[in-house]
Amino acid sequence: MWRIAREPKFRWFGRFNRPARKAVRDYIERAQTVGQVPLLATLRHQGRQCNSRYTAGGVAEDARTRAWFRALANAIGESRVVIAFEPDSVGTVKCLARSRRKARLRLLRYGVDQLSKLPNATIYIEATAADWVPARRTAEALRFIGLHKVRGFMLNVTHYDWTSRNIRYGLDVSRRVGGKPFIISTHFNGRGPVHYRKRRGLRNLRINVHCHPLHRGLGIPPTTRTAHPKVDAYMWVGRPGYSGGSCNGGPLPVGTWWPARALTLARNQTSFLGPRRGTRFGWPRGRYSLLAVAGRDNLRRGR
Repeated sequence: MWRIAREPKFRWFGRFNRPARKAVRDYIERAQTVGQVPLLATLRHQGRQCNSRYTAGGVAEDARTRAWFRALANAIGESRVVIAFEPDSVGTVKCLARSRRKARLRLLRYGVDQLSKLPNATIYIEATAADWVPARRTAEALRFIGLHKVRGFMLNVTHYDWTSRNIRYGLDVSRRVGGKPFIISTHFNGRGPVHYRKRRGLRNLRINVHCHPLHRGLGIPPTTRTAHPKVDAYMWVGRPGYSGGSCNGGPLPVGTWWPARALTLARNQTSFLGPRRGTRFGWPRGRYSLLAVAGRDNLRRGR
């Protein structure tokens, strides 16, 4: 368990912190007491569903979120912090009703406007992952949100894709947004993603198993020694060992500490940048079947 506990990780703040301002101040003060720079991830946007009717709380929730961003900026003040801004917010825009998609981007832009005024905050904006949204679309969203006002963007926060693939993807995005640097979250991509093909009618879709794929491992520990100068750091923005849902035995509610998952990730840790020759799903070919790494529930639901 020390393989997880010893590494610097981001503390997440959102609607689940009440009051959020006190939680943020307490965290910053504890870090400052021991001479460390606090790492904060904000998760204030709503993304509980994915369908053409989902409004994510509508305009009333937008107003509450704007107030939350103002309170967060006030709580941070002049403190030295690193902020991972709104994981999954860009990648899930199309999960909203069409009438609400632009509102999500405007809300993110408001948050960036507030936080970018902080004199000692280094900010990385959510920019999806290599196996998720096309680079062109991600870059377009980042330009609208206001990437030019902050340090850069972040990748792979909730995904398992290989670091090498995210480097290539990040460089593609960077070229489209003025050469901005980025970070890659390597918290549980040590065995890579679980992808497979499934036919739906006439389409041959690539399915990305994102909910607790099995036999995964921690990735490269946090470091500023990266494989490309545009990559500021590999960091553990995500939280290895916390539940992301009920699939494959995960405890509820989401965010519950799951010791068995944490130990599995730790035992399977690697420092692989990408897939090794002769491997599949991050293991020697033939070691694990698709069923063994995806889980029966995920295969049945095609997720």
